[in-house]
Amino acid sequence: MDYYGPMLIFHRFAILGALTCALTVQAQPADTKADAPVTSALDSQLFYQLLLGELSAREGEPGNAYSLLLDAARKTNDSRLYQRAVDIALQSRSGEAALTAARAWKQALPSSREANRYLLQILIGLNRVGETLEPLKRELAGTDPKDRTSAIATLPRYFARASDKKLAAATVEQALSAYLNTPAVGATAWASVGHLRFEAGDSAGALEAMHKAQALDARSEAPAIVALSMMNAKVAKAEAIVRKYLEGTPQPEFRLDYARLLLDAQRYAEAGLQLQIVTGEKPDYMPAWLIRGALELQDGKLVAAEQSFTRYVELGLVKRSVPPRPETSRGLIQAYLSLAQIAEQSKDFAKAEAWLKRIDNPEDILSAQLRRAAILARQGKLEEARKLVRSQPEKSAQDARIKMAAEVQLLRDSKQYRNAYELLAEGIVRHPTDFDLVYDMAMMAEKLGNLDDMERLLRQVIAGKPDYHHAYNALGFSLAERNTRLGEARQLILKALEYAPGDPFITDSLAWVEYRSGNLPEALHLLQGAFKTRPDAEIAAHLGEVLWTMGRRDEALGIWKEGTQVNADNETLVDTLKRLRVKF
Repeated sequence: MDYYGPMLIFHRFAILGALTCALTVQAQPADTKADAPVTSALDSQLFYQLLLGELSAREGEPGNAYSLLLDAARKTNDSRLYQRAVDIALQSRSGEAALTAARAWKQALPSSREANRYLLQILIGLNRVGETLEPLKRELAGTDPKDRTSAIATLPRYFARASDKKLAAATVEQALSAYLNTPAVGATAWASVGHLRFEAGDSAGALEAMHKAQALDARSEAPAIVALSMMNAKVAKAEAIVRKYLEGTPQPEFRLDYARLLLDAQRYAEAGLQLQIVTGEKPDYMPAWLIRGALELQDGKLVAAEQSFTRYVELGLVKRSVPPRPETSRGLIQAYLSLAQIAEQSKDFAKAEAWLKRIDNPEDILSAQLRRAAILARQGKLEEARKLVRSQPEKSAQDARIKMAAEVQLLRDSKQYRNAYELLAEGIVRHPTDFDLVYDMAMMAEKLGNLDDMERLLRQVIAGKPDYHHAYNALGFSLAERNTRLGEARQLILKALEYAPGDPFITDSLAWVEYRSGNLPEALHLLQGAFKTRPDAEIAAHLGEVLWTMGRRDEALGIWKEGTQVNADNETLVDTLKRLRVKF
């Protein structure tokens, strides 16, 4: 034996200590007195076998270790030895060996829930879904009734990696058959079945399961959560289930998740309503105030946005943990930047600077400095603003990209279109496949009146990134605005809507094609829907012009007034009122 041998053996004995005690206790009769001698099930031969098994496991011989420990488990019927054999097999990535040991364990100790749980998990891991039915039934039956709801809710996660999704859904439904119509867990059971059906591509079956779940318990969140996932996957009929749940008293987190989906679908007005409900029902729920403020700022409602962001900041400073939670810190930075932007747009530059001074995180200094540059530009100090942007250090390629985008925005806002165009051209030389830059350059070409260049660049974007819906929309609207190639314009815009269904700005473009084509009723219908979804100044300009052309002058004036309240400086709105010689 080498020098380290005695010490190594000492450690092996220590490893086996707990197991020795376990076997000793197991061999003791129930009525044995405390001071009576104890007879251990661990004789010298078994002790040596266990020691050899552990040595084999430690020395990288899992096959030998597995055989020795499984044999010992069969001799003693000790649950921990079976578990050790299973674990060794799993650690060596021998699924079939683990399954053999788990089955031997379950056969030797039929009432062992741990053995059944291991068997179930191994079968699922081996993708032998069809064999999981009986272990799954036993697992559910052995679960404490007070824990059964949560156990059933986790079943879809158990079977998430099953390759045969339909078989997984059918197996779970069969295992849950005894619970599907019980008031206590029926809604959750149907929700789990519905989840698995949806994963198997059976949307109709999933919806049926959700309706059955809600029929059992309309207050259950489980079917609504599945329906929310289905909504995210564009299953339209799932929203009815979500809305029915919202008629009760949902958790604010759920309503906020629904609002986020509405925002993703560009259903801004509906999202705003949900956010108002959340902040009304739970005024101290921070995330809702942040999202509400961002939506209000996007809609040009500066006063309301300022109130929402200020409320978020107040709550954040009161509840701020020590050390602060990352999500709270990030939210506060976003709120400070947004409040600075609101103050800047209101031309209260001192207030804007005061908000920016609160940002002291080194990771956010670039964002704060870019906001300061925007403030300088708004005060007519464009060159100073550009120098400030260019002087910022770049920690990554993304920082360089952000700096260039910020400088382009400064130039665009100052109507320095030629300089913006040239800067974008430089950027495209460095990043020829950055289609956002190519698109922005096309927009600058349009501002410069170089329409052939604009069309060439937009078609370059479409060729390089066929799902870039902004390019289809921009080219289609440009043709409609010039009242040329209207058939092509319509096809381009309809293609954009395929990629972004319901987008109010693309709908606005389609309405403009209809207007140029002389189809005023359809143009009016489309614009009214777009403006309801997104009360934007540019959409207001177009809607007002259609109403004006139809002779509905008072309605047109009302819409234009709404548009000026959103953004009185909008170029399209200003140009429309000037061209039609309208004054309020």
